[in-house]
Amino acid sequence: MSISNESRSRIKQVFEPIALGMGRLGLTPDALTLIGFAISVLGAVLLAANLWLGGGIVVFLGGAFDMFDGTLARATNQVSKLGAFMDSVFDRWGEAIVYLGIVTGAVLSIPHGGDVAVVGPDLVAILGAAAMGAAFMVSYARAKSEGLGFTEGTGMAAVGLAPREVRLVILTVGLLWTGLAGGLTPLAASLGLITILATITVIQRILHVVNQNRKQENQ
Repeated sequence: MSISNESRSRIKQVFEPIALGMGRLGLTPDALTLIGFAISVLGAVLLAANLWLGGGIVVFLGGAFDMFDGTLARATNQVSKLGAFMDSVFDRWGEAIVYLGIVTGAVLSIPHGGDVAVVGPDLVAILGAAAMGAAFMVSYARAKSEGLGFTEGTGMAAVGLAPREVRLVILTVGLLWTGLAGGLTPLAASLGLITILATITVIQRILHVVNQNRKQENQ
């Protein structure tokens, strides 16, 4: 199971009118990249303050905003290597800050009644660090493979169970559930799931590159 490039294209078509509207307001793709990053930072601050519901909503908006910069660049023929670099770097930076916000919020949180025996702040902090590490390995596997000439273009984005879009949805559900229900168990569950699925994704991408290398050697 994964998100195919065809599905990604259909999703981007939905966001295209919004992106073009932002372009008509004078915003460039790079400006949208920075705005999305700023939204993610704001979400992280809310999470660090234990505002799980509001933080979850803002984090989702920041992640969804990532659809706009690339869509606007392609629709207006402003695609560039620098823009792709900025998009990738600020995406990873924003994701790291969000996980830092989660870890900070968990460490500073006061456990809720029946949740104490099940999930404590320390466990959430550990799972947050594990999820961040696994998520970054997913992105690194793609970047390194493309840098070495494997799976050029957006091919690697469709490989694996947990690309960024899937991780964002899982994390958002955990944050919203935590904010609505209280207690850290939903958040811990979402972080654990991200860790597992992202690790599987890294293995899938490694195997994909191994198979590509074997095909290239046999040509």
